[in-house]
Amino acid sequence: MKRKIIASVLAAAMIAGTLAGCGGGKDNEEKGKVSSATKVNEDGTIDTSEEVTVSMYLYGDEGVANKDILAELNKILKEDINTTLEIKYITWNDTNTKYPLLWSSGEEFDMAYGASNAVVPYATLARQDALVDITDMLDTYAPTLKEKIDDKAWESMKVEGKIYGVPSTYSEFTANGFVTRKDKMEEYGVESIESIEDMEKYMDASVAAGRIPLNGDSSLANDMYKMFINTTNQWVPAPGITENELFLVGDIKNPEEIISPVFTDEFEDFAVRMREWSDKGYWSKDVLAGTVNEKDNFHNDMGDAYISHQPDWTGAKGIVDEKLGGVETEFFCFPETTGTLIGKSGVENATLINANSKHPERALMVIEKLMTDKECYDLFQYGIEGRQYEIKDGKITKPASWDKKVDEGGFSGWALRTDEFSVPYATEDERRYTLNEEWKKVAVENPYLGFVVDTKEFSTEISSITNVNSQLGIQILLGKTAQDPKEAVAEYRKQLEAAGIDKVIESVNQQYKEFLESK
Repeated sequence: MKRKIIASVLAAAMIAGTLAGCGGGKDNEEKGKVSSATKVNEDGTIDTSEEVTVSMYLYGDEGVANKDILAELNKILKEDINTTLEIKYITWNDTNTKYPLLWSSGEEFDMAYGASNAVVPYATLARQDALVDITDMLDTYAPTLKEKIDDKAWESMKVEGKIYGVPSTYSEFTANGFVTRKDKMEEYGVESIESIEDMEKYMDASVAAGRIPLNGDSSLANDMYKMFINTTNQWVPAPGITENELFLVGDIKNPEEIISPVFTDEFEDFAVRMREWSDKGYWSKDVLAGTVNEKDNFHNDMGDAYISHQPDWTGAKGIVDEKLGGVETEFFCFPETTGTLIGKSGVENATLINANSKHPERALMVIEKLMTDKECYDLFQYGIEGRQYEIKDGKITKPASWDKKVDEGGFSGWALRTDEFSVPYATEDERRYTLNEEWKKVAVENPYLGFVVDTKEFSTEISSITNVNSQLGIQILLGKTAQDPKEAVAEYRKQLEAAGIDKVIESVNQQYKEFLESK
């Protein structure tokens, strides 16, 4: 998902502050209580004789056939655990505002998506008493789920020693990279792209051909920052400040020292390069006022490249086939250049139970069904077989009878995906799976796995830092400052210091030190 990072981040920060002030959950004595509707019998079996309904918030819009799919799923849930699932939706345009409000409003929903880099991060929700502690519930209400999920994944979910969410078990590398068209590479005489310099050759040729290589909007600034982090030294993103507020980083060989890369010589050099790229026309002159991101423009033949992560690139094959006539795309993976390939951890795609849930134990049982029962899994992930999908040659494809007007549907349930039941899509580039296997052999351990930052002592500073980043930061990353780039960087650093970034860095480093000492 692409998001504008000027006004939206500020709005999210303000709402997150509201959450911090009012809290999102029940009174402490009420949290995590098992409802009377679900009892444990003397023999250890669970009494689900009382029917209940639980609700789950998912991202996206409701498909025309979603109610039909859900009806089939609920037949199984009703029979097995006497539970009916209700799905509610947060449209993509509303994620930055509605997601924080879910947790601060007091609404009695049961489940929702969560992540370490969500608008309100997972660890923040846990520390704000907005989530149910499921640590001791797993053995009783989700024993199969507990057993099937790796200990490291459970460890990644711990906040102050407690588990407040169910991690994803789907293996993937969300490594960032530069996506190009192979036909354009041939036309421009660029045999391969294996470096920033090769990227420049490709984009120079694109400009010479009258094209705009990275034809996007202000979200391109965030993509540029990802490129900077992933191609400089051996930096890896560190917890503390969310992606849209600019990452803190640590060196893979020296993770104990967490820094802001803005204060490095490398960032100053990068700012100079971004001004050069802007002047060369690698993106439009009015990029800050743009309304379409570079990926969408690429797919509409209005640009020659975009920056994305590997699953997004490989998953877009169907769009490329439809809109660009099957043009083959290429992907230059940034972390490969620095040896910092890291697999996605479970906490980055998790399912959380709201502290205001009336039936947290039944919600946990539903999560277990969606992740360990193949029939439930297939319905939730793919729809009704024969209507939404069929399997040919081991791949998911649409049946010949599929009609968009009546059959389109499905749920954005990627947090509940598992390697055990996952089936590749015919619309996916097969390189997704071959690259995953190759990268598993060279992947490095994430030094920050299981480390979560308590942001409450510097929440005010984060809001101020976000404000600086959403203005001068974006301008620097897109080469659009009125000042000389080096002068702009000096001013940027000054503003960040005034916003309190030193306090943030000091706190994050201290917390990481304490985390290591506690292991």
